[in-house]
Amino acid sequence: MIIGTVKEIKIGENRVGLTPQGVNALVKDGHTVFVEKNAGNNSGFPDSEYEKQGAEILDNASEVYSKTDIIIKVKEPQKSEFGLLKENQVLFTYLHLAAEPEVVKMLLERKVTGVAYETIELADGSTPLLAPMSEVAGRMSVQIGMHYLEKTNGGFGKLLSGVPGVLPAKVTIIGTGVVGINAAKIAMGAGADVTIIGRNPAQLRMIDDTFTGRIKTLFSNSYNIEKAVAETDLLIGCVYITGLSAPKLVTRGMVSKMKPGSVIVDVAIDQGGCIETSRPTSHQNPIYIDEGVIHYCVTNMPGAVPNTSTMALTNATLPYLLTIAKHGIESAATKNEPIKKGINTHKGTLVNKEVADSLKMQHAELKF
Repeated sequence: MIIGTVKEIKIGENRVGLTPQGVNALVKDGHTVFVEKNAGNNSGFPDSEYEKQGAEILDNASEVYSKTDIIIKVKEPQKSEFGLLKENQVLFTYLHLAAEPEVVKMLLERKVTGVAYETIELADGSTPLLAPMSEVAGRMSVQIGMHYLEKTNGGFGKLLSGVPGVLPAKVTIIGTGVVGINAAKIAMGAGADVTIIGRNPAQLRMIDDTFTGRIKTLFSNSYNIEKAVAETDLLIGCVYITGLSAPKLVTRGMVSKMKPGSVIVDVAIDQGGCIETSRPTSHQNPIYIDEGVIHYCVTNMPGAVPNTSTMALTNATLPYLLTIAKHGIESAATKNEPIKKGINTHKGTLVNKEVADSLKMQHAELKF
């Protein structure tokens, strides 16, 4: 197979789809790898490192797209990339199609096989290619919240940890998945008063046992959410349902009861956000104020720490990429159920039911 990776062009996106270590594994497995010139610079991987591992550097993205069977990326294609994709090409990346109807339309029209990192799912329901970036985003959410709580950055002027004789800030986390647990770890470590809200009793028990009561747990319902949100200084939204738009669990009315200068970080914004007042922002313009509350809703948070993020992402994606490259997408999906679940579009058909339901579109069962 011929595999290619290109420089990400989404605003503020500094990651790259493949590391030099990934190139090494693919080349050793007998594949050809093309890398767009300077694709890895922002992640700390110069062209020379890719070349040492056997990749060929091409001058522009158009060349990479035209010569490859598989494109491995980080983010969904941007409009200027739509025309570069070709029929029967495999696009392996984060797609988040429930929030990207234009991308769905393009993938169907161009008959591209879109394999989404976020819908590759194991038998236990976990999402192994979402997990590493969820870990990064969860940990980042707390340091971002700490930053914007400072008065000089527009916040209420509260130190997350407090000091002796002064109570710490209250942090409320909605969602008990990978993002939520990682956010809770960092917030607890910083000395905050942390509450995590979720709907899975088993996860709530696990959190209570693991953190021996240092993180408070609440069952997710509108009453508990409203009460916790009204009292919090930093609200972190971490709700994720595979393939679906995030449910709006925090209403505008709830946000209006938060104190002025408090902070919201909605990590679920890639799936539309779980807070009614959330709308997508970028690393260049990361925040806005609504109902007196600072909102941080950047859709590609891990792009701010690209060296860490890219290495963690390739560690997770590479085994699946090697399987697809070795067997071809149809055979790989037949042998590997998680890869089959990752396929969102194939030969002009939308085959992911959750995405179709979110966008009110028709879908068909995946058949080879």
